[in-house]
Amino acid sequence: MEPWAYWLIAAGILLVLEMMTLTFYLLWICIGAVAGGIISLFAPDAYVLQVILASLVALVLTIFTKPLTRKIHSAKGYEDTGIELVGKQGIVVESIEQGQYGIVKVGGDTWSATSTQKLDRDELVRVIKRGSSIIEVERWEELI
Repeated sequence: MEPWAYWLIAAGILLVLEMMTLTFYLLWICIGAVAGGIISLFAPDAYVLQVILASLVALVLTIFTKPLTRKIHSAKGYEDTGIELVGKQGIVVESIEQGQYGIVKVGGDTWSATSTQKLDRDELVRVIKRGSSIIEVERWEELI
């Protein structure tokens, strides 16, 4: 197989992983892999050059976009929809086995969720913790 195909496969895998994590770090590495693939089209035997260029592209994108994302997150009017999730009620859309992932709907959004309890479909839950793209939930217990 041609070297550019390996770079393209790596970029595709990284892009899919980025869509699952939503961190942007894997996106920059994905773009670096695309750059390595482009170089491999013109210099298929220059493996060291391909790796160096791919690494540099990913590093430069990471370094220069970090202040930009920090600025966007601290801008007036920016709202992270996940911050106010803790304590909110949701409903289990896809059952959650203990230590496994399921899907929970909170408000109008669906989230990947985990729990220390087994939760069945259509059970009411409370959000107790939020990660970057996964929430932790527990069974909703009404206060009497």
